[in-house]
Amino acid sequence: MSTWFLALPVIAAGFVAARLALRRSGRTALWWMIAADAVLLAAATVVLTLALGGGSAQAATTAAQDSGSGSAALIGAAIAVAGATIGAGIAVAYTGAAALAALSERPELFGRAMVIVGLAEGIAIYGLVVAVILIGKA
Repeated sequence: MSTWFLALPVIAAGFVAARLALRRSGRTALWWMIAADAVLLAAATVVLTLALGGGSAQAATTAAQDSGSGSAALIGAAIAVAGATIGAGIAVAYTGAAALAALSERPELFGRAMVIVGLAEGIAIYGLVVAVILIGKA
């Protein structure tokens, strides 16, 4: 957990630096960013291959992984709920504003507008369903 607290400011600074570089130099910076992304993708693929390909070390760490799988499922459930709730909030903000604008001009569209806003709220329900499934597997 402390690794994230250390890495988060570095990641934020990297995003700010990338944004400033893209604003100043345009296409050249864009090509450098694409090249850096390709290098990072290749490095991540190598690390993932090495991490998942350890045959003999895998048997020794099975007991350690079994104890942490429940907490990983709970963290996954929390991420699912958080992401779905944020997405639903953004969707309801846009669809609700559009529905109110449409209702101010044509009040007979109330039923249709509420259906659209309800569909946007369904995103949060999907996140809760995924969370329940993950918690059930923990």
